[in-house]
Amino acid sequence: MSTPAEGRIVFEDVSKTFTGRAADTAALRGVSLEVAPGTIYGVIGYSGAGKSTLIRLVNGLEHPTSGRVVVDGIDVGSLQGARLRTAQKRTGMIFQQFNLLETVKVRDNVALPLRLDGVGKTAARARADEVLEFVGLGEKADNHAGELSGGQKQRVGIARALVRNPKILLSDEATSALDPTTTGQIIELLRSINREYGTTILVVTHEMDVIKDLAEEVAVMAAGEVVEQGTVLETFLHPKADITRDFVTTVIPQGIPQRVVEHLGGDGLWRLLLVDDQVTQPLVSDLITGIGVSINMLHADMTEIRDHTVGQMILKVTGTPEQVAAAHAFLEARVAHVEEVV
Repeated sequence: MSTPAEGRIVFEDVSKTFTGRAADTAALRGVSLEVAPGTIYGVIGYSGAGKSTLIRLVNGLEHPTSGRVVVDGIDVGSLQGARLRTAQKRTGMIFQQFNLLETVKVRDNVALPLRLDGVGKTAARARADEVLEFVGLGEKADNHAGELSGGQKQRVGIARALVRNPKILLSDEATSALDPTTTGQIIELLRSINREYGTTILVVTHEMDVIKDLAEEVAVMAAGEVVEQGTVLETFLHPKADITRDFVTTVIPQGIPQRVVEHLGGDGLWRLLLVDDQVTQPLVSDLITGIGVSINMLHADMTEIRDHTVGQMILKVTGTPEQVAAAHAFLEARVAHVEEVV
């Protein structure tokens, strides 16, 4: 079992260039970020952003061209041979396509890393049964992997990644081949691993829904660079980079149809963001009764981001200039963010 002090990952000005026949390809450019021990850290970006290369540097499947990847104080890129193999055993990997042996029993798929380590068959199978029970597949131990559903196969892949008691778990697009319901189940399983064992989890994905439900912090990547990083909540509330806003809008739409904006006019057309207790305030009734403005509610929704509730409203506020100004000041004092819809 990991302790809270284990599992720190630090990228120090890391670049990675792949040499090709026609031209070199820069997969990573000066990436610096830190994953604290015992946390769940997300890296999001579109295809080609460098996410998978980044995660493969942590367990030494790739080595940086420059910079350092430091795991628990050890420069992984400097390791070779037996020292590298020893370090790799402390890191588990979950793959998008499961990478199971379809005609081999589930128990033996999970036990395989231990068998490769030289652990006896009986002990390896016993440990495999333990982790299969943890991921909720104890009754499937004697099935062949090819008989399982996609979600069950991913649980087996997670069990295999856990069988060595790793301090760090790496998830490379682990949910992208799954339906939304199964994705939610896998996210909850990963959160339970983090809670129960204190395992550091580094997740790379192109799905912002996964980030909002799973990660505590996030780095946004584009063209091999980290363009933005911070807590997931802050990133959702105040995205800075255009690509970050694009990802956020897949979870929280940022506006309303332009023809509606043109019909109503931009003055007094505001988008509000509310967090936690703010979502339960009687804002609209207080604006009407207390300030005397008219309110046209155009849109409202709510979502959960990790352990926070985030609400959104788009309002058209009408009144005298003094009333509208008073309404704006009222809202600024009571919600997380107010902005004009343009």
